[in-house]
Amino acid sequence: MNKIILTLVFMLACAPTIFAQYDADTENGVVSLVDHRGFTFTTKKGDFLFKPYLLVQTTANYNYYDDAGLDPAYNQDNVANSGFAIPYAVLGFTGKAFNIVTFNLSINAASSGGGILQQAWADIRPKEEIGVKIGKFKTPFSHAYLTTLGETLFPVLPTSLTSAVILPYSLNAVTPHIGTGFDLGVEVHGMIKDKFGYQVGIFNGTGGGINTATKTLSDDWHIPSLLYAARLTYQPFGVMPASQGDPRRLNSNKMLIGLSGSMNVESENESTNDFRLGLEWSWIKNRWYFGLEAYYMNVGFTKRQKINTSYNYYGGYAQVGYFITNKLQGAMRYDFFERNSTKKGGFLNMPAVGANYFFDGINLKLQAMYQYTGRTGHARQMDRDEDNLGLATSSVVVMAQYTF
Repeated sequence: MNKIILTLVFMLACAPTIFAQYDADTENGVVSLVDHRGFTFTTKKGDFLFKPYLLVQTTANYNYYDDAGLDPAYNQDNVANSGFAIPYAVLGFTGKAFNIVTFNLSINAASSGGGILQQAWADIRPKEEIGVKIGKFKTPFSHAYLTTLGETLFPVLPTSLTSAVILPYSLNAVTPHIGTGFDLGVEVHGMIKDKFGYQVGIFNGTGGGINTATKTLSDDWHIPSLLYAARLTYQPFGVMPASQGDPRRLNSNKMLIGLSGSMNVESENESTNDFRLGLEWSWIKNRWYFGLEAYYMNVGFTKRQKINTSYNYYGGYAQVGYFITNKLQGAMRYDFFERNSTKKGGFLNMPAVGANYFFDGINLKLQAMYQYTGRTGHARQMDRDEDNLGLATSSVVVMAQYTF
């Protein structure tokens, strides 16, 4: 654990001399200020800019589950969680004031509880080298999450980021997953020479579904029980757009290499201390897009749980996209996940194929994908059956997305 803490402290100390991913073309993570979609209001002096936006995603889903975990006595079907859904119905506005402050607020009407408030933040940025962002926004971890909503290669994020890990204890409140997503907090970030960057932030660590202050002091470490996160990136060809495929960028050459880490102190209802480490690489080269990520999570229990053992998990994915025509993009992804910890062995492998079609001039995007969830390397059949509980063996998603 001491090595983990030292690693995170080193990243935080080095961050101000390096940099964070920032792209003036995609500040709010949904629709950019300079985007041709929708409309923008601005003052004559140009010192204030206001842009409303809308994003709606509708999906048709088919999920087939194998017999493991199903109880025929309760007439449970192999086909479940299928039909139509609206993952996002975002209405919001973004803008700039006095060429220093960027702001954004968005409501996801398809969510519930605290998740209805998707984003709400202000970013005070007097110079490219340093800025301070406060409110609710994306935590600095994972290329997949930091990609602009609606510009991902597939309609769903990798399972290795979004699915909860398996712990060998009956603690219903302890279901950590590797991805951290949206959260409330404050972040210092900046760009140096359009190549190096840093993001250093402190967040609640409770995720996007809670908008209240619920944390305390750590009994074990005697520090605030918050999420401490940092991300360093290197972009050799200038700022990398937060996109995994855009028909407006078919003559680009942009690359990003990133390292990120975080410590969530007394997460999961004060039960665990979760350390995460991630490595990412992405490249847009004309019609091609390439993306690689690997991540690791250590889950250690707090002293009050009286569990001395910690558990290690890892995962990652590789994906590639290619614009076959100016409107049609093909996609492939391989996702793997050590879900039941390295103590048991065996992992999930989840290949996926997909296609994206962009309707020119009407801001409509159609995405389709198929994913298979396989299992390999398990020592016992019980471990194999438990590893993919709650995950579909075969999954088909077709999504229509409209933005302005």
